[in-house]
Amino acid sequence: MLAGLLPGMVAFEALIVVVAGALAPQELFSAGGKGPPSAYQAFSGSSGSVSIASYPGQLGAGLTHPFWIAMQLTAIGSLATAAVAADVESGTVELVMMRPVSRARLLAERTAAVMLAALALNLAATLTVAAGAALSPDIRRAVPTSGVFAAGVMGLGFTLRLIGPAMAVSAAGRRRAQVLGATVAIGAVGFAVDFLALAWPPAAPLRFLSPFHYYTPGDALAGGAILWPRLGILVAVGALGILPAHVLL
Repeated sequence: MLAGLLPGMVAFEALIVVVAGALAPQELFSAGGKGPPSAYQAFSGSSGSVSIASYPGQLGAGLTHPFWIAMQLTAIGSLATAAVAADVESGTVELVMMRPVSRARLLAERTAAVMLAALALNLAATLTVAAGAALSPDIRRAVPTSGVFAAGVMGLGFTLRLIGPAMAVSAAGRRRAQVLGATVAIGAVGFAVDFLALAWPPAAPLRFLSPFHYYTPGDALAGGAILWPRLGILVAVGALGILPAHVLL
């Protein structure tokens, strides 16, 4: 699975950089003299200060694109499912637990495997964007290298936000579908909620429920620094999922 996802991630982010470098972002939204709608902030990974009609916004779009989300959900959902729920559903969990390995160690090692997969995907995306930005003078002037790696760290925090609840559901669930459903709900539904909150003012308070309100790579790319308060919330929620997983198992 990772052998397929990693080249896919590199190819996709390379395409984003090529498109951003070939056509000025302002030209993409210049029809009628109007800028992009405010709801497009969801696609640029910004809390409102960075427009998608900019180089940070374009690169941020590559780090919040549904394709990027789908690859992250594929890795996390598959490995979190295999962590516990797959053994329970197949009836092999008793054989696993009979080995002289504690449940805490078993879950810790499998959680580490999911986190390493997420790290590999985020590292592939970050290095690709960094290389592409370094090769484009226009992008290099608008996006500091520190911003690219800050966005990568934010991406890792976002995936941890997904991993924690997914592992908790895997430890408590009895079916693979339960884990996959929870992972998709947090990722895909979270993106939809964030978009709705930005597009429809009455739904604005809902943005605090979405992980994409805190995962803002566009802001990190433009500012050149990690957004520590937002990263802290992502990591804290992820940890709050991993700790109950040990108790539930």
